[in-house]
Amino acid sequence: MLLFIFMLLVAPARAQTADAANALRELIRGTPALPLEQVPLSDKLSNSVSLGTVSSVAADRAGLIYVLQRGDKADPVIVVDKQGRIVRSWGKGMFTVPHSIRIDADGNIWTVDAGSSVILKFSPEGKKLQEIDVGEVATGNGCAFPTLCGTTDIAFAPGGRLYVSDGYGNARVLEYSSAGKRVRQWGSSGNGPGQFQIPHGVAVGGDVVYVADRTNARVQRFTLDGAYLGEWTHLGRPFALKMMNGSLWVSITTLEQRPSPWLLKVDPAMGKVLGQAEFPGPHSIDISESEEAFGNGCCGGINPNGFFWLRKR
Repeated sequence: MLLFIFMLLVAPARAQTADAANALRELIRGTPALPLEQVPLSDKLSNSVSLGTVSSVAADRAGLIYVLQRGDKADPVIVVDKQGRIVRSWGKGMFTVPHSIRIDADGNIWTVDAGSSVILKFSPEGKKLQEIDVGEVATGNGCAFPTLCGTTDIAFAPGGRLYVSDGYGNARVLEYSSAGKRVRQWGSSGNGPGQFQIPHGVAVGGDVVYVADRTNARVQRFTLDGAYLGEWTHLGRPFALKMMNGSLWVSITTLEQRPSPWLLKVDPAMGKVLGQAEFPGPHSIDISESEEAFGNGCCGGINPNGFFWLRKR
């Protein structure tokens, strides 16, 4: 009897998930492919360089790629060119669990630590310029994973406003001033409007904050002051976001039992998918002004220690 009741409860949910997975596959199939080809930059590194899990990548306007990695045999931040040559590196002893790396409009490098919930700002040469200790790190059962309890990503808005997704324990988004002062926060754990289950990525476009609500498989939208605007549930499971050239770029996984990673180019006003490409991994994303993509292969991707340039064909 108990098994029968369990099946009555579970079967509709499974059918709903299967329907969503099929709808996403059809959406991807019916969307124009982006003219991109994968270049595994990590394969070009010298054999003397040993990386751990590559968590995130970002590219500057000069074409240099900033790689954030977790191994103890190399610096956490490694800067390479498109030929795979190391330009510089830094960060030994400065991180607990390096998670996200971003570049602001002035070319400064920002890192987000998912273990300590510390945000660091560097010059492109690696000089530390600022530290924001978000604090209130979750512990124990409040953590999504044993070593991942903290912040996940950062985004930049006009006037120096900073938005942080937090993350693996706290289900919230925080706003900071350019000076690192906390202005506001919003969100709680759950699946209702304005609630989150692993807010994993954040982006700002115009006067809208976009949040990759990963476990809830949706992108939520808010005003810059945190007022709820709506959500999109047709984009799969979003991991990372990037605004570029008036489009929202979303790295996702599909919803099957064996999900695959994809890159989606999305109309930020309506949520319409404008383009798609197979992606090496969902965990991070950066997009250049010429709309080339940069990603890494961990966390559901093809190579946890790899990072990739998706150049124009």
